[in-house]
Amino acid sequence: MRYLTAGESHGPQLTTIIEGLPSLLPITAEQINHELKRRQGGHGRGRRMQIETDTVEITSGVRHGKTLGSPIAMVVTNDDWTHWTKIMGAEPLPEDVDPNDIKRQISRPRPGHADLVGGMKYGHRDLRNVLERSSARETTVRVAVGAVAKVLLQELGITIVAHVVEIGGVVADPTSTAGKTPDELRAIIEADAVYCADPIASKKMVTLIDETKKAGDTLGGVVEVIVEGMPPGVGSYVHYDRKLDGKLAQAMLSINAFKGVEFGIGFDAAHVPGSQVHDEIIWDEEHGYTRKTNRLGGLEGGMSTGMPIVVRGVMKPIPTLYKPLQSVDIDTKEPFKATVERSDPSAVPAASVVAEHAIAFEIAKAILEQYHADQFPQLKQQIDEIKQYAKEF
Repeated sequence: MRYLTAGESHGPQLTTIIEGLPSLLPITAEQINHELKRRQGGHGRGRRMQIETDTVEITSGVRHGKTLGSPIAMVVTNDDWTHWTKIMGAEPLPEDVDPNDIKRQISRPRPGHADLVGGMKYGHRDLRNVLERSSARETTVRVAVGAVAKVLLQELGITIVAHVVEIGGVVADPTSTAGKTPDELRAIIEADAVYCADPIASKKMVTLIDETKKAGDTLGGVVEVIVEGMPPGVGSYVHYDRKLDGKLAQAMLSINAFKGVEFGIGFDAAHVPGSQVHDEIIWDEEHGYTRKTNRLGGLEGGMSTGMPIVVRGVMKPIPTLYKPLQSVDIDTKEPFKATVERSDPSAVPAASVVAEHAIAFEIAKAILEQYHADQFPQLKQQIDEIKQYAKEF
């Protein structure tokens, strides 16, 4: 399974095509739109989210609520496009129009963005040509893709949920998720202002976001994705590029502004002896093989163990500041304060939704690589059989 996305932040639309899904998978636009709405929410979002109302149009690959097995194409219209038609139009400029007269051109690259290096790479003197595509607006259709993957996983008995565990140094109590089913956790998160399971930490996060916005600054944080119901053995220890944790790490780090990833206890494993890192194996007739703990986050040897997969990503603060950092004009080479585009004081809650869907796609892709089926019922039968086999092994 694979997908492509196309579209610019202020272009007419965002487009994606997914290839490789089995036929006969039930899917509706409403399921996708629910996830798109979640991406637009969360305390700390900027004014752009008040302009756009992201809804998806499925233009191919689905008929009467079920996949056909052919590529699925989806489109999300940019409502803000009406204000940018002359600036971002695809047609050549009239002969009597000087390109230098086009509004909203950018020659001052913003620190922390793709502006300067992207301009160098592709030869753009107007850096808007870079920021329009490097914008996190592209994650809209990545969430749409992940929403389709989540439907596939749910039908296979695999659930996935993400939540915010830290914003700007305010850390949620790790026990806030203990003992909760994915559905219970999701209900708490979706009702929370910053998608955090700890109500005390959530209030502190909201206050900090508001204070930071007034100061013209931004905040980063940490999000956690939990996957339950995975069959063991997805991935492989045989080759480096088949390791599931490697694929999930790449998926997490491919999200705009993400700079770190860890599984289970992650970097804390460097601080404690092995007896406090590895998970002892147990067996009983009801559950088969499980682990006493889940410090390795459901992954051993590049493969799923059947325990919940727990992966966290670190998002840096958004580099577009209302108190902009110094930059250099690429035309005059003079120092200037960087251009200010619309910005969010914190996009960590929204990033947790993006992370959830990026991981969902990679999990679904790994399953489809391992268990080949043109029709969804065949795939479901294989997953049920492998779970029973692993239990009795």
